[in-house]
Amino acid sequence: MTAVLFMYDSIMAAEAKHSCYESSNVENFQAYLQHSGDHEIVRQFFMKHLPEKFIRIGADKSSLAVLGVGSGGGEVDVQVLSLMQSTVSTLPITADVVEGSTELVAKFKASVMKTDNLQKIPFSWHMMPSEEYIQKAKGRGDVKKFDFIHMIQMLYYVDDLAETIKFYHSLLNKNGIIMIIIESANSGWDMLWRTFPKDLCSETVPVYRSSLDIVASLKSLGLKYEERFIPNTCDITECFDPSSKTGQRLLSFLTFRGNFYQSFTPQIRADILNLLRSKCSTEKEGRVSFNSDLSCVFVYA
Repeated sequence: MTAVLFMYDSIMAAEAKHSCYESSNVENFQAYLQHSGDHEIVRQFFMKHLPEKFIRIGADKSSLAVLGVGSGGGEVDVQVLSLMQSTVSTLPITADVVEGSTELVAKFKASVMKTDNLQKIPFSWHMMPSEEYIQKAKGRGDVKKFDFIHMIQMLYYVDDLAETIKFYHSLLNKNGIIMIIIESANSGWDMLWRTFPKDLCSETVPVYRSSLDIVASLKSLGLKYEERFIPNTCDITECFDPSSKTGQRLLSFLTFRGNFYQSFTPQIRADILNLLRSKCSTEKEGRVSFNSDLSCVFVYA
């Protein structure tokens, strides 16, 4: 499982609100995965850091409630819930899911049906965007509390970052934790998207945010947090070969465009390629490694 996979599902959900997405996006995403270490890097991070968090939140409790916000197709949820089950095996778990795409919720439900241990967990499905979930929860007044909330690669899509974090923090039980995963400040992603905001931001990703924005918001709210880095790279050498189909797909994924070469003017394309090579990556023995570091921010009740 991987945070970038979750990010892809979130992008698909966001795009579905505006227009049909093309199957070429799947190919772009697969090209990225083949050249990066996301799957194993994030899996190792979860295995190393989450068990101690689950033991902490499970202390003196008879059950645990988990909330996934913007869960996409559930790839990360499945891994988190399975790891929680194995870590605090004596505690029953309930799971709530907030996801606006019915297509991705169906994908998530199918994964649950194929995973025996997850069939023991009662799921509550909230098929709506985060903003709608917040409005309805506030309207009811009897807001459900949670022990573990994860918000992975989805905070690009909320209108008010501080208010969103503040609301979900208010849902934490004693010893509860929010886990936010997003691109690291000063990563290649951060450098690229902050340099070309007018060219890259769109209805799909209206505002680019990295851990820099998350940490600033947490500080302004006076919340206790801990940031841990998840170092990662992606080999983008082929991006600098105009004849490479793989390179074109990687560039399209990095810019979230269906076709990199058709989406930008020659000057913007040249500027993006120059930035990718000179400031977003390191070069060694003829290979160009894009800095795709992630940050995991644990926010405490």
